[in-house]
Amino acid sequence: MDTQRCPFRLDTAGSDLPGEAAALRALGPATPVELPGGVPAWSVTDPALIKRLLTDPRVSKDAHQHWTAYLAGEIAEDWPLRMWVDPRNAFTAYGSEHGRLRRLISPAFTARRIRALAPEIERITGELLDRLAAHPQDEVVDLRNEFTWVLPLMVVNTLLGVPEDLHDAFRATIGHLFETGVSPEQSVRNAEAVYAHLARLVETKRQAPGEDVTTALIQAHDEETGTGLTERELLDSLLLLIGAGHETTVNLLGSAIIALTTHPEQLEALRKDPARWADAVEETLRLRPPVANILPRFAVEDLHDEASGITFARGDLLVVNFTATGREEALHGADADRWDHTRDSRREHLSFGYGTHFCLGAELARLEARIALAALFDRFPRLALAAPADELPRVESFISDGPGALPVRLHG
Repeated sequence: MDTQRCPFRLDTAGSDLPGEAAALRALGPATPVELPGGVPAWSVTDPALIKRLLTDPRVSKDAHQHWTAYLAGEIAEDWPLRMWVDPRNAFTAYGSEHGRLRRLISPAFTARRIRALAPEIERITGELLDRLAAHPQDEVVDLRNEFTWVLPLMVVNTLLGVPEDLHDAFRATIGHLFETGVSPEQSVRNAEAVYAHLARLVETKRQAPGEDVTTALIQAHDEETGTGLTERELLDSLLLLIGAGHETTVNLLGSAIIALTTHPEQLEALRKDPARWADAVEETLRLRPPVANILPRFAVEDLHDEASGITFARGDLLVVNFTATGREEALHGADADRWDHTRDSRREHLSFGYGTHFCLGAELARLEARIALAALFDRFPRLALAAPADELPRVESFISDGPGALPVRLHG
C-alpha cells in the first residue's frame, strides 16, 4: 500500500484491505487512485456519497459508452481488469440495456425460487459435512478447499444446470476471475479458460436442455423471443451468474468462520439461539464485505456533488470501496472495526450494492450462509482455527476479500 503517492496507488494484491480503506477514508469521501497499469480512477469511500452516485442516472457501468479512456484506445488489450469492463451483461449495462439484460436473469432469483433451493442447499451441506467428518480427529483440514469453496459452486451449478463432467473444469477456473495481483499474460489466459468452459456449457445444454437458468438463456437467444440476446451477451450473462453466485459466498463463509471461531462467546450465544444466525451473516457482510472494491462506474457527464464538493469529470472511472463503508465510525460507532453480531447497525451496509444494480443473488448468498454456518457448528461445535487468524493468507485481490486458506481442527 503506497500512501505517499498522489494519486494513491491501490495494492493489487489486497494484502491489507481494511488498512487501505482506512487510509483512503482519511483522504476524504472520494480520492484519486491508480489502478493496475497506471489507470486513473476515484476510490469512493463515503456511504452517503456512494448512495447518491449509485442512484444518479449520470453514473453508468458501460465502458463501451461512457469510459473516455477505453473508447480512445488508451486501455491496453492485456489490462488485468478487462474482465470487469469488457463483458456485455446486466452488470456492465446502462439504462434500458441494463433493464433488458437484468430481466432475463432475475427469474432465477425470485423469493420463491430461492426458498425452493433451501432443501438442496441443506442436502449439499450435509454431504460435505459427512466428508469432513471422515477425516481423522487430529488432522488439520483446509475448510476453504473442502467446504466454503465447494458448497457455493455446487449450488450455482445446480441453478445453472452445469453437468457433472464440467464441475471440475469450472472449479479450476472460476476462482481466477477475481485475481488482480496476476500478470497481464495470466489474466488473459484466465479469461480465455473461463470463456472456453462457458461455451462448452452452452453447447452441452443446447444438446440436452433442462429446467435451469442456462437453458432459459439459450432459449431467449436461439428462439428469437424478442429479447435481442446476442451470443456474447449469453456467455457474459452466464459469466456474471457464476462469478457473482460463487465468489461472494465463498468469501462470506470464510470470513464468518474466522469471526465465529475468534469470538467463542458470541458463537455460543448463536448456538443457543439459532434464529440469530442471520445477524452473524449481516455483521460479517458489514465488517468484511466479500467484494472489497467494485468497478466499473463512469461519470456520463461532468458531475458535481454538492454535499461533498467533489466534481467528477465526464468519463472518470469510479471504484466503490465497500470495505471503507462498512467501517464508517459515524454509522457504526467507535468500535466499527470489531465484529459483534448484536450490533444495532449490522444491517446498515452496502455490501450487495445499492440502487438498480443491487445484487440479484444477495438473498441466495444469505440463505447459503445461514444454512451452512448453523450446520457446520452444530456438527463440529469445537471447531477451531489451526493458525492465528491474522496469519491466514488472503486471496490476492483488491476486489475479492476472503481467506485464501482456512486450516482448522474440526474437533478443537
